[in-house]
Amino acid sequence: MAERNNTIVFDFILLGVTNRRELQLPLFMLFSVVYIITLLGNLGMITLIRMDSQLHTPMYFFLSSLSFVDLCYSSNVTPRMLANFVADYKVISFAGCLIQCYLFIALVLTESFILAVMAYDRYVAICNPLTYTTKMSRKVCMWLVAVPSAYAFLDAMIQTIFTFRLTFCGSHVINHFYCADPPLMKLSCSDTHVKLTLMLLSASFNLISSLAVILTSYTFILFTILKIRNTGARYKAFSTCGSHLTAVTLFYGTLFVMYIRRPSSVSLEQGKIVSVFYAVVIPMLNPLIYSLRNKEVKGALKRLLQRKVLLH
Repeated sequence: MAERNNTIVFDFILLGVTNRRELQLPLFMLFSVVYIITLLGNLGMITLIRMDSQLHTPMYFFLSSLSFVDLCYSSNVTPRMLANFVADYKVISFAGCLIQCYLFIALVLTESFILAVMAYDRYVAICNPLTYTTKMSRKVCMWLVAVPSAYAFLDAMIQTIFTFRLTFCGSHVINHFYCADPPLMKLSCSDTHVKLTLMLLSASFNLISSLAVILTSYTFILFTILKIRNTGARYKAFSTCGSHLTAVTLFYGTLFVMYIRRPSSVSLEQGKIVSVFYAVVIPMLNPLIYSLRNKEVKGALKRLLQRKVLLH
């Protein structure tokens, strides 16, 4: 163990997803494919939205922001996870662990706020269509992304400072595939009560408040849609919300399972499984959900391919 006087830790060891050697190579290959699809899907979504003028609307601005966040927080975790599948030396430096923990908390919170902003955007578009252009101007959209993101990174900094002020002694083996708060607290030999309380309060407040915005927005949306007599218009209104609701269900479902509980040896093992889903799988699913169920995205992709063919 790399420490001095039982207080200064210079590195940690990440156990990874599993310690069963026969699963290392198959899992490496599986998650390599998942990560490649994540990169291509999210970069493709950002590029498509940027290149097609018909997608230069608030909804797709927020969607490109969501894709960027998915790209970042998957890249914050997945490359090291992949390396640990094939490496015998699974050490991460103290500074590397701190940065990974900080970025992960910040990006997860940012994603939750962007999902809330997207719900508000749908509320304005469906419930107040005549004022949509004014209320969701480009400047407003940029503020709706910038301010919650800045808050998320500030909150993450506070969380990370409290985590790494703990004293780590004894084992420096993290029973996880990335540096996360619950397994780090299990390693601490100091009192974690303040940190645990802060973590639960932050997770509860941020996730519940952003989810409340989503639920409130969709309550008003539902009442508005039910008043629409035209079946075709009603279906179109529902379809514009379907992809977002699917993404929200996946994201919040896994996060509540992961964070709204006290860390224990059993919950840490369960947490690793849940973490794989929301840190690795969900960033891959989001662009697929929004592209496969969205006629405008498929139309933009078709126009882009047609332009490429004409140029050649």
